[in-house]
Amino acid sequence: MADGKLVEKAVLKTLVPPNALNAENFQELAGKAFVEDIPAGKTIFKLGDLDRKTTYLLEGQVEMTSEDGQVQIINGGTDVAKHPLANLQPRKHTAKAKSACRITRFDSDLLDILLTWDQLSGIEVSEIQVEEDNADDGDWMTKILQSRAFLQVPPANIQAMFMRIQEVPMSKGETVLKQGDDGDYYYIIKNGKAKVTRASKTGSELTLATLKDGDAFGEEALLSEAKRNATVTMDTDGTLMRLSKEDFNALLKEPMLSWLDLEEAQEMVRNGAKWLDVRLESEHANTGINGSDNIPLFMLRLKVDSLDVNTPYIVYCDTGRRSSAAAFLLSERGFQAYCLKGGLMEQAPAEDA
Repeated sequence: MADGKLVEKAVLKTLVPPNALNAENFQELAGKAFVEDIPAGKTIFKLGDLDRKTTYLLEGQVEMTSEDGQVQIINGGTDVAKHPLANLQPRKHTAKAKSACRITRFDSDLLDILLTWDQLSGIEVSEIQVEEDNADDGDWMTKILQSRAFLQVPPANIQAMFMRIQEVPMSKGETVLKQGDDGDYYYIIKNGKAKVTRASKTGSELTLATLKDGDAFGEEALLSEAKRNATVTMDTDGTLMRLSKEDFNALLKEPMLSWLDLEEAQEMVRNGAKWLDVRLESEHANTGINGSDNIPLFMLRLKVDSLDVNTPYIVYCDTGRRSSAAAFLLSERGFQAYCLKGGLMEQAPAEDA
């Protein structure tokens, strides 16, 4: 049982993927990572459990028994123990303490949200790309309709978006959204300019980008259900068009995201699609699907040109949260991208995928 003692941060820093979190998010997780002392012979979790917990062995020995009776012994302090114990859900193994041992476990969704927030800490901007011949058109609606981002959105949804989107006049120096706030709207600049900034660890302000007519921003906090990762401030007077979170999800997010179960995904791969793991390299090395490419979500913008726009990609992570954000970003850029429904945690072991 948890005795109220937190895992030492130095120990937590050795675990994958918590060791990849930035300082702020690591602190958030560290405050919820309690030590549990488990007596020999006690079951930690059972085959078929759906506990949504990420569990690590810190000390002692754990016996892992699969559905077909195969047994694996895991020792605390080894490289294997740096990764979660049989993290797929429902559980594909029974874990029993072979000796008195010490574990920690925390909410899987919390860890995934923190990882998603970390990996989406790039510029929260998606430039609406149009053909050069039409780029000087000042009509923001024309830019929207000509952009690759909206090719997959049904005309009825586009019409509904134009009916529901709100025009908001803004003044120079006015804050549009603030780092750390909850996501509530998706924005498109109708006219004017704005700057994207982020507060550094030292408290100084770092300018990340300048936005202009036709630039869209704010979608990533809506996709990941995380906090805003940057502040956007008007550089000039201007006008923004904003779409509520509810309308964004219904009219844009859902049409631009396609979900596949494992069988459907495997069939697409047999027909030429590729798996794309958007988790961290260390996560991919431990539980990646055989033959899949790996581009962590935070690197996707930088490496998107290395992908073939003519190849369908099936994007996956542990839960579907990071992969949905990645698939949306790929769809905005004209890729045919799909998400693995439920992520790896709800699938058969990776080597069978």
